Amino acid sequence: MPTKEKRAARRQRKTVEIDEVAIRLHIKALKEGGYLATSPDVPGLVAEGRSVTEAAEIAQGLTRKIVESCLEHGDPLPPALARLSRGPLGGC
Repeated sequence: MPTKEKRAARRQRKTVEIDEVAIRLHIKALKEGGYLATSPDVPGLVAEGRSVTEAAEIAQGLTRKIVESCLEHGDPLPPALARLSRGPLGGC
């Protein structure tokens, strides 16, 4: 079983620094209430919130998760985000 220090060192090696970027969001009011956010810059991004602000915040968090997943699995980043990665995992 790896020690805490070894696990922490492994996590640090996988850390990638990501810059911030603005993405376009399309936010639509839903008939049943709430708002739906999608983005032409991040395919597959679908976020639902009770308010416009909540939908945008959820979309932001999901975008980060999509980037992390792409980097972790070696998948290409969406073109609008591809220029962001740098460091040991850059060029995914």
